[in-house]
Amino acid sequence: VSALKDVISLKFKTIQSDGILLHREGQNGDHMTLELLKGKLSLLINLGDDKTHSSEAQINITLGSLLDDQHWHSVLIEHFNNQVNFTPRSTGFSTGQSLASSLTLLAISFIRKLLNSIIDFSSLSKLSFGGIPVPGKSGTLSHRNFHGCFENIYYNGVNIIDLARRHKSQISFVGNMSFLCLEPQVIPVTFLSSRSYLALPGTSGQDEVSIIFQFRTWNKEGLLLSSKVHQASGGFLLYLSDGKVKMRLHKPGKALSDITA
Repeated sequence: VSALKDVISLKFKTIQSDGILLHREGQNGDHMTLELLKGKLSLLINLGDDKTHSSEAQINITLGSLLDDQHWHSVLIEHFNNQVNFTPRSTGFSTGQSLASSLTLLAISFIRKLLNSIIDFSSLSKLSFGGIPVPGKSGTLSHRNFHGCFENIYYNGVNIIDLARRHKSQISFVGNMSFLCLEPQVIPVTFLSSRSYLALPGTSGQDEVSIIFQFRTWNKEGLLLSSKVHQASGGFLLYLSDGKVKMRLHKPGKALSDITA
């Protein structure tokens, strides 16, 4: 579609830190790609091979962080003539989350990057969501297909998901997809006070101990894991300090040692 102004908006939710969200390909090598890279949004605009100034040939913007948190996040891309507005918005906050972290993410919604470039948006014809139809065509991108949920995909007011659900001829499908958003099966435990904890009995005589867990907190301090200090074998603490994961080792006859991850 050739238009003076194009507006693309969508919401996504995923636990994968990398994946293509949106790709638009032109006829003369121009393309625009929006993807998640290490939990951040990256918008790449490539002006193609026929542009003479290499400094203007590619524009890359990275915004946001920790967007692979299984919460809904909104993205709005508006381009009209030779200008582009790129606006991510974070949603899904609960009242239990700290104000400081909420403000950090909400501040992203007020960041608008205005690009003055020479890209001809009217030549960008093919539009895809969740992957790139021809892998490797856009240079240095990761090309990892998106694994997660989309919601409210709109292109110039047209509901793309509704067209896909009704199997309209202008929409094509690649790979497996469904019109549901299934939550990952996770059984969490929440410690509601500073006196709450889980205790497991230890087994003596073991040479190795393997402990695996995931955690999420808005607190910068807190004890994550501890073992009782034995006279012969010592023990350890795993804790948060100033938002960093640290481990303190107790060894008989040796000074305390701290490890920061």
